Amino acid sequence: NVIYAGMGESNARSATTSHGDGVYKSLDGGKTWKHIGLPNSRHIASIRIHPQNPDVVWTAVQGALFGKSAERGVYKTIDGGKTWRKVLYVDENTGACDISLDWHNPRILYAGMWDHRRYPWAIRSGGPGSGLYKSIDGGESWVKLKEGLPEQVGKVGISVSPADPEVVYAIAEATNGGIFRSNDGGISWIRTNTNPEHLSRAWYYTKIFADPSDTETVYVLNVPLLKSTDGGKTFEVIPTPHSDHHDLWINPQRPQNIIVATDGGTAITFNGGGNGNSWSSTYNQPTAQLYRVVADQQFPYSLYAGQQDYGALSIPSRTFGEGITDQDWQVISDAESAFVALDPATPNLIYSTNYQGNIFLFDQQKKQTRDIMAYPSIGLDMPPFEQKYRFNWNAPVVASPFDNHVIYHAANVILRTEDGGMNWDVISPDLTRNDPAKQGAGGGPYTNEGAGGENYNTISYMACSPHQRGFIWAGSDDGLVHLTFDEGKNWQDVTPSGLDEALINCIEVSPHEAGTAYVVASRYKFDDFSPLIYYTKDYGKTWKKIVNGIEIDDFVRVVREDPARPGLLYAGTETGIYVSFDYGESWQRFQLNLPTCPVNDLLIHDNDLVAATSGRGFWILDDLGSVQQSVNRSFRRSLLFKPKPARLHRTMEATTAVNMGQNPLPGVIIDYFLPLLMAGDTIALEIFDSESNLIRSYYSHPKPAEIYVDKAQNSSLIMANRAGINRFYWDMRRTTLPIVADAAPDGNDFGSLVGPGVYTLRFSTSKGTDEQKVEVLPDPRLSAMPSDYVAHQEFIHSIELVVSEINASILQMRAIKQQAEHYHQTLALRSDGPAILIEQGKIIVEKISSWEKNLLQVPLPEPKEAIAFPKRLCAELINLRNRVDGADPFITGGARNRLADLLKDWERYKADMYAIINTDVTAFNLLYQQQEVPPLILPERH
Repeated sequence: NVIYAGMGESNARSATTSHGDGVYKSLDGGKTWKHIGLPNSRHIASIRIHPQNPDVVWTAVQGALFGKSAERGVYKTIDGGKTWRKVLYVDENTGACDISLDWHNPRILYAGMWDHRRYPWAIRSGGPGSGLYKSIDGGESWVKLKEGLPEQVGKVGISVSPADPEVVYAIAEATNGGIFRSNDGGISWIRTNTNPEHLSRAWYYTKIFADPSDTETVYVLNVPLLKSTDGGKTFEVIPTPHSDHHDLWINPQRPQNIIVATDGGTAITFNGGGNGNSWSSTYNQPTAQLYRVVADQQFPYSLYAGQQDYGALSIPSRTFGEGITDQDWQVISDAESAFVALDPATPNLIYSTNYQGNIFLFDQQKKQTRDIMAYPSIGLDMPPFEQKYRFNWNAPVVASPFDNHVIYHAANVILRTEDGGMNWDVISPDLTRNDPAKQGAGGGPYTNEGAGGENYNTISYMACSPHQRGFIWAGSDDGLVHLTFDEGKNWQDVTPSGLDEALINCIEVSPHEAGTAYVVASRYKFDDFSPLIYYTKDYGKTWKKIVNGIEIDDFVRVVREDPARPGLLYAGTETGIYVSFDYGESWQRFQLNLPTCPVNDLLIHDNDLVAATSGRGFWILDDLGSVQQSVNRSFRRSLLFKPKPARLHRTMEATTAVNMGQNPLPGVIIDYFLPLLMAGDTIALEIFDSESNLIRSYYSHPKPAEIYVDKAQNSSLIMANRAGINRFYWDMRRTTLPIVADAAPDGNDFGSLVGPGVYTLRFSTSKGTDEQKVEVLPDPRLSAMPSDYVAHQEFIHSIELVVSEINASILQMRAIKQQAEHYHQTLALRSDGPAILIEQGKIIVEKISSWEKNLLQVPLPEPKEAIAFPKRLCAELINLRNRVDGADPFITGGARNRLADLLKDWERYKADMYAIINTDVTAFNLLYQQQEVPPLILPERH
């Protein structure tokens, strides 16, 4: 139950690596956690726990990625994390990247030290501080291992064999690097394998693991999972669900049980992974790493984004089932580091970018992808200064809001196409600092890096103004901001003063004022995590820094201005979301239930706030109405916020099942506020149609059941009466049809769906009422006329009227039956009981019972037996209503014919009812006068 977690990714990517804040500990198997120190460690590569004493722990602190740090090295605690001591330190450039210990004698430890530094334009992996170290006194003192190892190394990994602690394996990045083995506890080493593929992108991998039971079996992690069974001499590839392997766990009691951690997620095998299909899925982990997000105009709208290691995708914001599954995803290209743009004239054409300038056009109708790279070349391992265009890892592509088919694509210059990428024109000069000294090899001194993440002096963001044709903003990864008012003929440098070299990660053009914009920059790649947001009202002539309230080391990635409320801003940062109600003068946390994670992009669409996160997928905050309406509000009394219009659809309860995205609340989202003094108050929500008919009611406490069972008023949909803003929903349905108390529901589990129209919401508390209107809109995918919806509602209403009439008749006849049964029993006990009345009462009871069986099925002992019993008239009517109930207003001829026949049946049963009343009951009442017995009373119909 004792778990230690070291924060911060140790895989030193440039574009997507997130730092951490130290070590956390759980004493209850991960249910709760406590921070226990090393807050400035930034990146922790490994944690090892003493096998007999969980209070003794060693931690490999890799340290800052983009700068010097004295927090690097191996740290040790002997009191469960209450205090830490740095027991191995080389210098401010060298961090600990691996630890391995002898499980038979945990006083013996090995550590890999890595001299490294990330720059925005390169990765340095290796230097004088790198090396392998050994301790024989529990980490109190260390000796550098040398014999048989390269004199100078880069990143290193190490692993002691649990089967024989004298056998130690190492992997070392070096000019003469490779796989090394020691048979004498690290005193001397031999190189067993020199395959350079084992050290490709060494800064990203370089991990080695000895099998717990076999000294000759060892695993190496890289793009593939590699396994050797001959002591590291030769390796074979073990197929796994995804490439890019970063961590491994081997069950010490059962070595065939292995867990891998890859760029695609975690997978488990129980047979050693010999068959590629023997691993568990990586699709059951909500850890998608998304870059930028756009949405289309469909209902429901779909989101589009580049997803690290899984390609660009689209996914609907909701489905009409229980949730959003992998069956709802659509891959649109292999572009993982993508911006995505939709051609407004032809929305089925989707543009997505990838590293090194790759760009693809996907035709959603034809399911075809076309390569439309502006100047096709491989680009990998080519120094940026040799490339015709320098593209950012996350290269922008943007659709013009004014000119159909016009798409802009950014490198170090801006490219424009109006023929689907068949031809590109350059419409700008180089809009970067264009420093050749920062356009060389992406890595060294031993391993080059050429995937494109280190390309520098590139345009990193681009935005088209929604106010003016040809008005374009551009920002570079080296801290420049430019704009053009004439489609690129002339450009102005409007960089905020004092910004210096920084990544321009977002430019938000105000949806309200043409000259207003917000620029988001970050200097985290220079080891500066300060938030940077700049605000201009005059087209960049002057700028104001607006970061008050954002934590000092929580750098900002994106800002969006609310399209309904000027000055209402949302900021996505390295750890979450902030909100400002005053043009950024002050900010406050707006995390709610969003996990702590980097927010790469934000989008406001259909009045929803969409977050694209790094590591937690898409999150949507449905309906910002309460946030927008909170601006300048005093909140001294209870109130009901105006909800956004809702689209008509057949609702279904959302689920939070594993491996399933969550749908929004199924219906009209309703937000209301209660002040602190009214917490716990009895509240109610009543919904009225356009003719002021009450069609649905909700309460903070269940209403007592009366004559009918009303599931809508006695269900789990109870309104919260907590202080603050509460969220509720109306599923766009009327109150459930009343049914008699002991009858089986027979499909009557919900009220019918309303039609399009304007409805009134009345929110009541002990202090008064508040009302809002809400519009229910038709499904835009249907070609239905208003008259179709009217006819549809009339058809449903006619069914419900008949069901209500039947239920009222049953209650009336049951009351008569109850009286007759009472008289039958009472008179039968009297010695002088009039036989004729006894017999007449018995006839009435039997006829009513027989009559009711045609209308209603009483509850069955076991619901599973229902299929063996014939359905009655009420059930058939409700079944017919359920079949035609929905957002589609079109009624089939079969449904109309069936209703006509059911109405005929009711007319026949109604005639039988009146025959009982007019003949049998009347005959009983004529006799009572002579026998001094009270007559049978016809009750009122409900």
